[in-house]
Amino acid sequence: MLFNVDDQAVYPAHGVGTIRGIETREIAGKRQTFYILKVLDTGMTIMVPTGNARSIGMREVISREEVETVYDVLRQTDVRIENQTWNRRYREYMGKIKTGSLLEIAKVLRDLSILKKEKPLSFGERKMLETAMNLLVKEISVALGTTEESVQNKVQSIFREMQSCRQSRAQSKAPAQSRAAV
Repeated sequence: MLFNVDDQAVYPAHGVGTIRGIETREIAGKRQTFYILKVLDTGMTIMVPTGNARSIGMREVISREEVETVYDVLRQTDVRIENQTWNRRYREYMGKIKTGSLLEIAKVLRDLSILKKEKPLSFGERKMLETAMNLLVKEISVALGTTEESVQNKVQSIFREMQSCRQSRAQSKAPAQSRAAV
């Protein structure tokens, strides 16, 4: 068994939950053991077959050390966002969220935050931005044993810092481009 009762685990696209029980049930004439996972954010209860938990992407909450790696992903400013239609971008980002990897979720959050500064996001992209933020904030707050508000503030601070770096870089390129045109 990967998890025990009262362990916290992450279920892809739903976020952090607590293992409330481990039960054996008969389904279609076959006895199977399930984790009973209660998702912290929504209160939803999910039955996860213990034998499939890893293959579906269920995992432990990231460690305190891994949090800094996630913050580093958010800090990346040399990111090129493909010029594609919103629905293609939506599918790509939804695939990343469904992996359950917090690093992939951080990339979605970073990219959509950058894009939001450049142009209006579609309704679906705004909802996805909100989902990515919620998943990331909840897991980091659990990993650090701190409040969601403090994590949210840290993420917003990183984005403000990132935005000023991008603006500085754009301003330093502008005079060079205008000199080249002369």
